[in-house]
Amino acid sequence: MDTTATVLQSLQTRRSVRSYLPKQVEETALEAVLTAGTWAPTGMNKQAPVIVAVQDAATVAKLSALNAAVMGSDKDPFYGAPTVLVVLADPSVRTWVEDGSLVMGNLMNAAHAVGLASCWIHRAREVFDSDEGKALLKQWGLPDTLRGVGNCILGYADGPLPDARPRKEGYIVRVK
Repeated sequence: MDTTATVLQSLQTRRSVRSYLPKQVEETALEAVLTAGTWAPTGMNKQAPVIVAVQDAATVAKLSALNAAVMGSDKDPFYGAPTVLVVLADPSVRTWVEDGSLVMGNLMNAAHAVGLASCWIHRAREVFDSDEGKALLKQWGLPDTLRGVGNCILGYADGPLPDARPRKEGYIVRVK
């Protein structure tokens, strides 16, 4: 299979995974995913996003609890994933949400390409707008002005990838 077909097939077979093995992500795979995140396009190449790779179990648990609290839940919104990539961005850059979203896409697609499972978990904005979230930013040596875009959970799938749902009618409109 040529490179183009491989890339397109990878984009079509990536799935959001919600069940993970308790095995930590291997360093070479993590490094590949993180590098891919840094190559996401950003408005005017301002590179507003920051990726925080969290593998410390206590910090992952804290992030999970903060995220669950936003939902009013006590369930693990990270589904047992051992690694969380928090994508933050500088809101003084007009395209911060779009830039961070492109980073999230690159992270998830790269994860699939290297054999990892992933899922975008929302509520990073609420977590990092909170006092507890700002305290984490300070602990990590980051400015408390950064805003959360998303959490990319990573790990090894506990079971087969979910089946793809059919694409909706009218997804594409062509104007010629």
